Amino acid sequence: MKHSEMFRDNAENCAQLAESAPNDPAYQRYKRMEAAWRALADEQDWLDGEVSPMRNGNVSAFAQHARRDPEPRSQPDVDETQRNNRTGRTAS
Repeated sequence: MKHSEMFRDNAENCAQLAESAPNDPAYQRYKRMEAAWRALADEQDWLDGEVSPMRNGNVSAFAQHARRDPEPRSQPDVDETQRNNRTGRTAS
């Protein structure tokens, strides 16, 4: 069995777990895991030379995620604030 097939089997398992999830957070977690396994399977197919990384004119899920700009932080996080307090600096 190819790696991509095993990854798709894992994705299907996550989909089944999502359907029987006891609550919405568990359902969402399994659906994210399912999507990740499917993206990994697609990437493995590409690595194996079986498909182009461009599907229907769209870049693969991994490439889309990698190109995303990080969201700007509106406030310093707690660790940064604590670090600045110890060094006597103010948050910018």
